[in-house]
Amino acid sequence: MNSKGAGKRRVLTGAAAAVIAGAAFGAFALTGTASAGPGTITGATVDVVSQSGKHEPKPTIVLEHGAFADSSSWNGVISRLRTDGYPVVAAANPLRGPHSDATALRGLLDHIKGPKILVGHSYGGSVISEAAADDPDAKALVYVAAFLPAPGETALELTNKYPGSTLPGTLDPVAITNPDGTKGTDLYIQQDKFRHQFAADVPRNEAALAAAGQRPIAQAALEEKATVAAWKTIPSWAVVTTQDLNIPVAAQRFMAERADAHITEVAASHSVAVSRPGIVTRVIEDAARATR
Repeated sequence: MNSKGAGKRRVLTGAAAAVIAGAAFGAFALTGTASAGPGTITGATVDVVSQSGKHEPKPTIVLEHGAFADSSSWNGVISRLRTDGYPVVAAANPLRGPHSDATALRGLLDHIKGPKILVGHSYGGSVISEAAADDPDAKALVYVAAFLPAPGETALELTNKYPGSTLPGTLDPVAITNPDGTKGTDLYIQQDKFRHQFAADVPRNEAALAAAGQRPIAQAALEEKATVAAWKTIPSWAVVTTQDLNIPVAAQRFMAERADAHITEVAASHSVAVSRPGIVTRVIEDAARATR
């Protein structure tokens, strides 16, 4: 890791992680209200006082889920962000391919007025890396156990760059017919293997619900090459999960360090937004404050 990146690393384990998880909830003072005109998406937000003494609206936090999940995987993070006064939108990710998914997300981003912080989990990192490109209102990118591909790289290639992923042996492929009549394959995680593979630190009943409601990803999406990397020009933060069985921790570190991201390492599974929502919220809010 380069010396600049070394100064940005934070490792959270045991008691420290528990303290931050609790402290991240409701930690910031509310100073007023903000409003928006017709046709804009906002939350019940408040103003913040900048260093110049001016009241500035908090940025909208846009959350993009990854494969084998849906928008409800952000619920714990959403509730904390809203308590702290941030407007939040959890986007629905089609999981068809980085370019088409980024196009869908970009339509939503264009509809949201004002500054935005984009947050991507897992494959959602590939999507925000393209969707945020050339968007002047995208102030920061937050990668949560996520891919940060460079142009020409695929999610599959990055997963296989280092040993440690046990995902291939848990997959349940389903043959599909695409809208244009071509054949394809959707990938699920076998439900009886879902918790161990994806969410080992999530309560058993909650993991079982997530397994039943998981969204499949097109196999082709994992093999599609990235064409742009917004992290090259937009400040980035990364939550690296050291107990991850989907994306090896070495791969996560490689990508985050290459992007010169502010890194927080957490002893958590791939489903860190569910198991450690307080820590994920704190990193998002760190990014929001640092880029105002």
